[in-house]
Amino acid sequence: MSEPTPASTAPHVADESTARLAARPGHLYVVATPIGNLADLTERARLILATVDLVACEDTRTTGSLLTRLGLHRPLLPYHDHNETAAAEQLVARLQEGKSIAVVSDAGTPAISDPGFRVVRACRRAGLPVVPVPGACAVAAVLSASGLPSDGFLFAGFLPAKTSARVAFLEKYRDFDYTLALYESCHRIDKFAAEIAATLGPDRVVCLAKEVTKLHETFLVGPAAEVDARLAKTSLKGEFVVLIAPADFRL
Repeated sequence: MSEPTPASTAPHVADESTARLAARPGHLYVVATPIGNLADLTERARLILATVDLVACEDTRTTGSLLTRLGLHRPLLPYHDHNETAAAEQLVARLQEGKSIAVVSDAGTPAISDPGFRVVRACRRAGLPVVPVPGACAVAAVLSASGLPSDGFLFAGFLPAKTSARVAFLEKYRDFDYTLALYESCHRIDKFAAEIAATLGPDRVVCLAKEVTKLHETFLVGPAAEVDARLAKTSLKGEFVVLIAPADFRL
């Protein structure tokens, strides 16, 4: 990994008002990146990525490609599921030296079923400032466009791979008063959709969404049995957001 660019050679910030929004020494920025459509990157996120000393990222190839498309060049540090603990300590040390750091995931908001939690916790423990730079989040995007109740929801991320564990979760929250929100991979979504219909009943209202903000964005919304049948005719490419409405909800 190359050394962070000294502040004196960091990208030029155009005016005083913009300069006040640029990255500050010793600050960790939790930066949301697009989940598909590059135009969803906020101007503030672009500015932070342009002015931090270092970007901690889930995959240096993915983030490197994003920065290149934005015309930016920043030093990158791998920060992912397999090195989070050690990398978090390294990042805290850099922050204590006065470096500014952005943490990003491959897509969406860090720490929301993506790496980010451990470095944020380490910064809080060390008394270092942590600044959210909000933007795209798959679960929020799907919830807003699903038509399912959004006044409250339980987000449970990815469920375990075993069928018994997923069914146990569905049984536990069968009568939950709010919408359940989960992520699921393309490798298990067909099984999970069938499990929802079998466990919660064919009329339980669900939403399965994939490729959100991309060219082939797809929303399947309706009774669980009908959605399961429609899913069988749909490409399973991409990760899915799964929403399950309360038992008494009808479209």
